Amino acid sequence: MVQIKVKQLRSKIKCLQKQKQTLDSLGLRGIGSEVVHDATPSILGMIRKVKHLVSVKEL
Repeated sequence: MVQIKVKQLRSKIKCLQKQKQTLDSLGLRGIGSEVVHDATPSILGMIRKVKHLVSVKEL
């Protein structure tokens, strides 16, 4: 399984509640925080919902 690193680049202050919950579900707690996940369809779907707030790199 391919692993990806997700980094939060922008604040979630003026985002919709669903987007805030998605960032929390991904494990991102603030600007600059990074997490590593397997590239499953559910994780990729969550990233797609908040793509304007995060950056993604393959490991």
